[in-house]
Amino acid sequence: MKTARRLDNLGTETAFRVAQAAADWKAKGNEVFPFHLGDLNFPLAGHIVEAMEQAIRDGKTGYCPGPGIPELREALADDIGSRRGMTIDPAEVVVTTGGKPVITKFLQAVMNPGEGVLYPNPGFPIYESQIEYLGGTALPYRYAPTSDGFAIDLDHLRASIDETTTAIIYNDLQNPISAESTPGEREAIAAIAQEFDLWVLSDEAYFEMRYRGKSQSIAALPGMRDRTVILYTFSKKYAMTGSRLGCAVAPKEVAEAISLMNTNDESCTNQYVQWAGIAALRGPQGPVGQMLEVLRKRRDATCRLLNEIPGMSVATPGSTFYVFPDVTEAMEAKGIATLADFTTEALHATGVSFCTREHFGSPQPGEERSYIRLAYSGIDETAITTGLGRLKEWIEAGR
Repeated sequence: MKTARRLDNLGTETAFRVAQAAADWKAKGNEVFPFHLGDLNFPLAGHIVEAMEQAIRDGKTGYCPGPGIPELREALADDIGSRRGMTIDPAEVVVTTGGKPVITKFLQAVMNPGEGVLYPNPGFPIYESQIEYLGGTALPYRYAPTSDGFAIDLDHLRASIDETTTAIIYNDLQNPISAESTPGEREAIAAIAQEFDLWVLSDEAYFEMRYRGKSQSIAALPGMRDRTVILYTFSKKYAMTGSRLGCAVAPKEVAEAISLMNTNDESCTNQYVQWAGIAALRGPQGPVGQMLEVLRKRRDATCRLLNEIPGMSVATPGSTFYVFPDVTEAMEAKGIATLADFTTEALHATGVSFCTREHFGSPQPGEERSYIRLAYSGIDETAITTGLGRLKEWIEAGR
């Protein structure tokens, strides 16, 4: 028996492979400092838990509308719109089982086989995986290092567009590199989308995971509303990663298509989780601020300690919960030639587990520096200090 050829094009979220290596090392009795996976080790806020339990007690455990219960769609339209300076019709909101399905359903709605889709590289690996799995052509665009992080190489992006290109995936407040667009960069992406008549998926998973400034959505720029789909998730802001709740905000024709896909794929999103989502949006926001303050302290400790390690350097990002340090000289000091070997040797020598640039897309021509990604969302400050202290001692020991 043979399986479908399309499976050859299906990738994965490669951080989970690192997680398996870390779990195997821990199972042998070793201490592990888990910087590899961007999960959150914060409890679900009490009022969200109560809303979920009450919904179960009230019998809200059966099927519900494929695009989401009306009450949640209205709450999402109000919240997402008010925070982006937009007026959103609840009919433009389609509830999904987390933010990740929006990537697949956006591509199914706007991309035909053989058409090209621009996506960030380094970037969330599911972008490339789903473009290729669905028969499209993955067109990576790259970032250039700056004094305070990274910026999109707009010339490279523009040069990647051809007659088949139909869409661009744009992830402001970016995973893995925590890059944040300037207003000028965001406007440039919008101008390119309009010039070449491209659909835009604006992945806004980290829209409110920020420590300074205020987020802006490309969908709110002139001429962008009718060509942009916003990916929204409860996973980050409300630490609801395992609850699997998100939505797409889309022009009505795309929203209707995604609703139809919901019916075909999973019928509907878990109803009692949707009632918990309403409580998250309409209820007290204090737990969000408290979590961000803890994350800020973790970020500051992580960046300070990384910059104290010989051969490592990183800018302090203003958003997300990732850092993407340059480790080129540190690898040279250890006599390690590849990021894969660096990951394994660091884990075995120090217990520090992390992803690398190569877990977020193949390096592109012209890349000469080596980077790793550390997530501080699921590791306490004490463990951050201990783990990165051991990493420093290991690097300082040389070959």
